[in-house]
Amino acid sequence: MNSVKLSKLISKMKLENLTAGINCDKIRILQYDLNRPALQLAGFFEHFDNHRIQIIGHVEHTYMEQMTDDHGTAMIRNLMEHKVPCIIYCRGMCISDSIIELGNEMGVPVLRTEETTSAFMAEVIRWLRIELAPRISIHGVLVDVYGEGVLIMGESGIGKSEVALELIHRGHRLVSDDVVEIIKESDETLIGTAPDITRHFIELRGIGIIDAKALFGVEGVKDTQSIDLVIKLEEWNKNADYDRMGLEEQYTEILGNKVVCHSIPIRPGRNVAIICESAAVNYRQKKMGYNAAREMYNRVMDNMMNTGRED
Repeated sequence: MNSVKLSKLISKMKLENLTAGINCDKIRILQYDLNRPALQLAGFFEHFDNHRIQIIGHVEHTYMEQMTDDHGTAMIRNLMEHKVPCIIYCRGMCISDSIIELGNEMGVPVLRTEETTSAFMAEVIRWLRIELAPRISIHGVLVDVYGEGVLIMGESGIGKSEVALELIHRGHRLVSDDVVEIIKESDETLIGTAPDITRHFIELRGIGIIDAKALFGVEGVKDTQSIDLVIKLEEWNKNADYDRMGLEEQYTEILGNKVVCHSIPIRPGRNVAIICESAAVNYRQKKMGYNAAREMYNRVMDNMMNTGRED
C-alpha cells in the first residue's frame, strides 16, 4: 500500500507544526480522504476511520469554544486516543496550550494553516490522490508528440531510444527513456514520468548516455505527460496478420485503464519516428471526431453501391 510521510505534507502545504517534538517522518498517511470530526467531537465514533487526517474548521472550533476548557480538551483527547495521523486547524485559528501539550503527550501532531477550510481540503485531497495513486514502472520510452503522450514499447534493443531521439530532433519532447513510472491518476488518466536518476537521459547503443536537455534545450524535454497512445515495436514477421485499415481500435491495459495500442512491425527502410508521429496525429483526429479509416470505408461502400445501380 502506498503511503506519504506526514513531514512531506507539512512541507508541501506549508503547515505550521505546533508540536515540533514529534517526528513526523515516522507518521504515514495511508488515504487521501479527510474528516471534519463534527460527530466525533460530540462523542459518536461508530464507523470512524482513524486513518484519515482530521480537519478542524470554523464550525468545529466554535463548537468547542462554547464548552469549558476542560470539556473542549477532552473532546480532542477522545479524538487523539483513536491514533489519528494528525489534527489540522484551518483559518489560522488560535489553539490553546492545553491542546498542544496534549498532542505532544499523545504523539499526535497539531498543525495549522492560514487557508480557508474548503479550499485547503480540496487542495490536500487533490495532492494526496496523486501521491497515493497506484503506480508501476515499465520498460519503455515516453514522448510528448503534438501534445499526445506516446508510450513506445518493445523488446530491448529494438530501437525505442533511437525513435525517441528522432522525435526530439523533429521538435517533440522526451519524458522518459528506458524506464517509465506510471501513476493512475483516475480511471481515465494515466500519468507517466521518469525516475529522478534517469530524467532527461537517453541510452544509445554504441554511443552511450546522452543528455537530451543539454543537447536540445529545455524545449526538448518534459517532466510529466498523460499516456494517450501505446505503440509496440516488434520484429517484422511476414506470416503475421497486421491491421491495414484500423477500423477497430486495439487496446492494452495498464493499471486497469484501457489505452489505444498499435503494433508496428520493424523492417529496414521504415521510418518509425514518422509512423509514431502520424499515429499521434491520427489519434488526435479521432478524438476530434474524424476517423480516416471509417471515411475511406464509407467511400468504398458508396462507390460499390453506385456501381451496382449503374449495372
